Amino acid sequence: MSDIIIYDKQDITRVGMEALLQDTKKASSIQRTESKSELIKRLASFPAAVIVLDYTLSDFTSVDELLNVGYRFPESRWLLFSDELSHDFLRRLVYSSEAFSIVLKSCELNEIDMGLIHVFRGERFICGRVANQLLQSQRPVSDTVDHILTATEKEILKEIALGHTTKEIAANRNLSFHTVITHRKNIFRKLEVNNVHEATKYAMRAGLVDMADYYI
Repeated sequence: MSDIIIYDKQDITRVGMEALLQDTKKASSIQRTESKSELIKRLASFPAAVIVLDYTLSDFTSVDELLNVGYRFPESRWLLFSDELSHDFLRRLVYSSEAFSIVLKSCELNEIDMGLIHVFRGERFICGRVANQLLQSQRPVSDTVDHILTATEKEILKEIALGHTTKEIAANRNLSFHTVITHRKNIFRKLEVNNVHEATKYAMRAGLVDMADYYI
């Protein structure tokens, strides 16, 4: 039996995960948390807990920050349960620690169940889609931006990298706030990045943002 800590701000998937965990009959307790600091406090009380984490909706800002918490509580086991995760993030996480298993929310139910079974056994589990993603070679950055993003998406990526807010981008381009939000989600998905910091690095590597402009 294991203590479970769920950090997932998406209600429907959190409730679904709680139901799956209850069905396994391997959870001695199931607790919810909504912040990194609260998670660390719970781990202090339950250092061998299994953590089910949606990284993309959490307040973890980098893979290093996540790994550091894992190193701080070496008995803990982690199941990352998110929509999409970038290639760089996945590669760093998988090659840095055996404590982290990964299952995407888009996976079939039987694969999610299999991930839980492995985590309870103390074994790492990587879902098929993530395993395939890690095996694929990375596309050249310039090729990705030129052939994957539309002209509008490239311009919005540039504005994001320059630190403009969604409201500012909408005003600058005479677009609705929600339209910019949609473009932003599509850009992150296509480039396989998780946050503004990663998107900014991508834009700089692709030459969309001049270093002189970035540091003004």
